[in-house]
Amino acid sequence: MREKEFREYYRGRGFGEDDVESAVAAVREFEGHLRVRGASLESMDVDDVKEYVSLLISEGRNSMDRLLAIARYCYIAKKDDAYIYFTQIIGGRTVLPSISERLAQIAGEEKRDVVFEGVEAPPLGAPPEQFPRVTGLLMERLESKLDQETRRKVLAGNHHRVPVESFAKHKEWYREAESLDQFLKKVHDEAVAELERYKEEGKIWYEQEITPEIVEYVRGNQEVLSGVRRGDRIYMTKFPYAPGDYLKETDPLMKRYYMCHCPLARASILTGEPEVSPEWCYCSGGFGKQKFDVVFEEETEVEVLETVLGGDPQCRFSVKIPEGVAK
Repeated sequence: MREKEFREYYRGRGFGEDDVESAVAAVREFEGHLRVRGASLESMDVDDVKEYVSLLISEGRNSMDRLLAIARYCYIAKKDDAYIYFTQIIGGRTVLPSISERLAQIAGEEKRDVVFEGVEAPPLGAPPEQFPRVTGLLMERLESKLDQETRRKVLAGNHHRVPVESFAKHKEWYREAESLDQFLKKVHDEAVAELERYKEEGKIWYEQEITPEIVEYVRGNQEVLSGVRRGDRIYMTKFPYAPGDYLKETDPLMKRYYMCHCPLARASILTGEPEVSPEWCYCSGGFGKQKFDVVFEEETEVEVLETVLGGDPQCRFSVKIPEGVAK
């Protein structure tokens, strides 16, 4: 175990000593489990992670802190495939509770209770294949119990609970820009520069290794990781979840799969069962519009234009610019 480096990583993120000790203990326990199986932290693969997480679930020890500790160790140890798998099984855990809360705020608790009756997320750490059934059921309820405008508004919230502070730099860039168009170009230029840095340093950018081809893909389309204004709307194209695979793939089905970010629906693209309504992608649209909500200091309206759940090769959105706020 790379214990010293792991401890420094935790302390560098502001964790107290009790949290550090707990995280180290979690990784040591995982290491002991691997040793019994004839493996190690250096040789482990995704199958080892899946087996261990399944064991934790069966024993009721699948806590978020434990899973995050192992995920973070995988990150610092550059066990990229294992780390990416952890992002898949942890990343969407806030979405269903957040939708439930927003539904209650917008349509009332009684309506929320009707929609969410029997809608329960799989246990923490469950494989992504278990989520589409729940997502499909939720969408059936939302489409039968809510009108389209209300349904889309409920879905298009900040369901990943990204802190407003995350967009402080965007707010500053907008304040300094002479126009919205200049701001959008600045956002894109900074995104390309960041990808260049990650490529040069060989670091994982969110869930993915960045290659020269990926940098050029983003550089060639300002809609990706930023936006382009046309009239009173800003158009955005989603950055693929697995960009390297997406750019190389020729099979339309697999290309859609590599585009999709959503851990609650992605697996359904390959199997077709259950079918998840394309309306679900208003949740992704809500994620994409957050920086504009912060920059314009009011909630914006998003529209889904293309979605892989609906058979399109990419996901694309537009955000309506509120009146009187754009330069």
